[in-house]
Amino acid sequence: MEKKWVKEQRLPNATAVLVLGVASIALCCCYGIPGILTGIIALVLYRKDEKKFLNDDRNSADIRNLKTGRKLSIIGMCMSSIYFMYVVYAYFTLGAEAFTNPKLMVEHFRNLF
Repeated sequence: MEKKWVKEQRLPNATAVLVLGVASIALCCCYGIPGILTGIIALVLYRKDEKKFLNDDRNSADIRNLKTGRKLSIIGMCMSSIYFMYVVYAYFTLGAEAFTNPKLMVEHFRNLF
């Protein structure tokens, strides 16, 4: 009996989803907006590849990269959202001056506690 090897198909966006997931975590400190955007793009690309994976023979080597990228993008979006809410809070409570003068921001937060 002869073994037939099935060639594994590559998912076209698996690496991109992984890279965008890592980027969404790395970019969460840039006022939150770039991290949210890269996370959304990663989730859209994930959904496309997931549909392709489910419709085909479910034989792909990239499914681990795809799932890891999805998890990283969700984590990055959460971190970015929290940081964005902090920036909005700081802007409305301290004003624009606090972003140009870090000593003012530290002094304000010391007075709160």
